[in-house]
Amino acid sequence: MIKLNRDTLPSFGPTVTRPTYDRDRLRVGIVHFGVGNFHRVHQGIAIEACLHHPDHEEWGICGVGLMDGPAAREKAEAYRRQDNLYTVTELASQTPHETQIVGAMIEYLHAPGAPEAVLARLADAATRVVSLTITEGGYNIDEVSGEFRLDTPDIRHDLAGGAPRTVFGYIVTALARRRRAGLPPFTVMSCDNLQRNGDISRRCVVSFARAIDADLADWIDKNGAFPNSMVDRIAPQVPEDERRRLVTATGVDDLLAATCETYTSWVVEDRFCAGRPRLELAGVVFSDEVPAYVAVKGRLSNAAHMLMCYPALLMGSRFVDEGMRHPDIPRLLRHFWNLDASRLVDPPSGYSVEAFTEKVIERFANPAIKDQLTRVAHDGASKIVVFHGKTIVQLIANGGDLTREAFLIACFERYLRGIDDEGVPFDVNEPHIGSADWAKLRGGDPLAVLDIEAFRGFGLRGSPRFVAAYQSVAKQLASQGTAATLAQLLAQGRDHEHG
Repeated sequence: MIKLNRDTLPSFGPTVTRPTYDRDRLRVGIVHFGVGNFHRVHQGIAIEACLHHPDHEEWGICGVGLMDGPAAREKAEAYRRQDNLYTVTELASQTPHETQIVGAMIEYLHAPGAPEAVLARLADAATRVVSLTITEGGYNIDEVSGEFRLDTPDIRHDLAGGAPRTVFGYIVTALARRRRAGLPPFTVMSCDNLQRNGDISRRCVVSFARAIDADLADWIDKNGAFPNSMVDRIAPQVPEDERRRLVTATGVDDLLAATCETYTSWVVEDRFCAGRPRLELAGVVFSDEVPAYVAVKGRLSNAAHMLMCYPALLMGSRFVDEGMRHPDIPRLLRHFWNLDASRLVDPPSGYSVEAFTEKVIERFANPAIKDQLTRVAHDGASKIVVFHGKTIVQLIANGGDLTREAFLIACFERYLRGIDDEGVPFDVNEPHIGSADWAKLRGGDPLAVLDIEAFRGFGLRGSPRFVAAYQSVAKQLASQGTAATLAQLLAQGRDHEHG
């Protein structure tokens, strides 16, 4: 096996695709915050495709990591050792479908150890796009008011000055430097799973700036650009045993190997204030209907991921495809789409929702991906709000059937206990459930989950219909387990499995 770095690139055989452009000619034009698996298999792959076309040398990527700790520092060191190269393997079966070495990222900065280097890169005139994958919960938005929160500890720290800790501190500090230097702002492009993610990014950045300098905020608001986008590709975690399998299969000893499904989609508004790469060369779709694409993807696909992951975990599965082999899980998803969500979503012009949802079933069931259910379940308090919030609120308001949404919340509550129906433990990672919420959840109130901070905006406790549906499902889960409860729930809507 050959270690991956710039010197070994010519060593890899014809089964591995390598960059054919001259990496030495690349210059940073994009700074990306949050270089996780998703960015590397999605935006990174799109930029890689662009770099193989003429006149794209100025669109190299500088990756930025905000997290500190041993794992974050280890990642930074791995990028350094590999000259910022990494592999992406598309999986369509149990053997690798296609592996390529990606050279688009030419610099990686670990922000906690080099804050000034990050600010200098952002303030550089060559930086024209700053992209984000900071997770749905990373935007610091109050779930009730919809406003950017200025009272969280890291935001308060950044507002006080000194080395920033948050992406918003970095962006606004750098934009202030650019303004003083007579430079235009860069485009801020969110690639997170949020409805109107560009509008939310604008709200966050401008709100942070206004807390410092109203004139700076006005300048950003007037001259900056924050395009909305829709992104879609499944990118599972790559544990060490999977990494070693990939090394054996490909011959590339990559410390940062990433895998993904073959499917990919990216739709974005063509609103960039400082130029952009020709992303259409990579299959990116530019559209004025981005919110409609996001609604379909978020409220049908991401929502389905959340709906299936908790009961699947409780029934003993640990991977998404494993959960999908339980026949009642695909049936649950079809009931959710056909009875609840699809009728509440306005798709883009000429778009087939039925074809999309059937493709979702196929993608989730792909046995090669080995997507961990705990990865999907992670930060459920935030993701349930993003992907189910609108549907829950609309069903409550219009008198719709609340059974499946109550089942989701009840399974989520049982998931928070970290043990499945057979007594086998699993990891629970909920960064947006604070100590006060955990105290509520452990305090004996059977409805406590309805009152956690993240769910405040739903008004669940104030809806007698939702409370009744939740109590009924929760009682069934406690007395007979997840599988039997799900079977009974599906029996109530057996005529709706195929639309």
